[in-house]
Amino acid sequence: MDFGRLITAMVTPFDDQGVIDWEQTARLIDYLIDEQKSDALVICGTTGESPTLSEEEKLSLFEFALKQANGRCKIIAGTGSNNTAESIQLTVKAEKCGVDGVLLVAPYYNKPNQEGLYRHFEAIARSTELPVMLYNVPSRTVIGLTAETTLRLAQLPNVVATKECASLEQVTQIVAGAPEGFKVYSGDDSATLPAMSVGAYGIVSVASHIIGHQMKEMIGAFLDGRVIESAKLHQRLLPVFKGLFECPHPVPNPVAVKYALNQTGFAVGSVRLPLVPPTEAEAEFIRNLLP
Repeated sequence: MDFGRLITAMVTPFDDQGVIDWEQTARLIDYLIDEQKSDALVICGTTGESPTLSEEEKLSLFEFALKQANGRCKIIAGTGSNNTAESIQLTVKAEKCGVDGVLLVAPYYNKPNQEGLYRHFEAIARSTELPVMLYNVPSRTVIGLTAETTLRLAQLPNVVATKECASLEQVTQIVAGAPEGFKVYSGDDSATLPAMSVGAYGIVSVASHIIGHQMKEMIGAFLDGRVIESAKLHQRLLPVFKGLFECPHPVPNPVAVKYALNQTGFAVGSVRLPLVPPTEAEAEFIRNLLP
């Protein structure tokens, strides 16, 4: 399975009552595919506010995204959690929906050791025939997969990729030791080009909601050997990469990107508690980031 180079971790649009807005969801999917050039969409990942979505909402979103995309891009279902049995259950149901793959986040809060992490991912991967992308994000989960555990998991036949948010050094170690066909994606927009320079395949992005087509140009320039051009594009896009997460004060994803989308004509609504909208100072900062 090739999920492409540019994958957008899509936000979940809500109406004023905090209910999924299906009309805006359809609009956003079309926009991300046709205008921002996404090769795949992650539905119900962290950026999609998965912790506050019910299983019923998640399954409805998987089915809706598949229908709306209609084969124009890959649909990756966020089915991971810190409960192995529940993750298996959701993964099996997502497979029945017809998704192209699943994204499995490292189990947060429980703080398992590396053997526990391995067995968690192994159990979910063995429950499905779908391609599996691991998701290592220590800043959110407290614990993280080591390069060694990632490479051990990469030996499983349907574990085909990882979204890596640890160090560039770890990206390098995984790329160097991975079996043929296993792909490493950066999970940090600002590290897209540096990670690709050491062998990463692409990016699972948040900023691509706003500047996806420019990111696709940067990736294309790098792959074509136009390294100086790709570096200049990276330099130009870096303030947006960093600003969407830092603002004047760090704000949790997806607060900033949802506000930015609302400012650019996409009524994706606000975030669900416990997340809250940006302050006025943060909102002004985000407005000034927009192209």
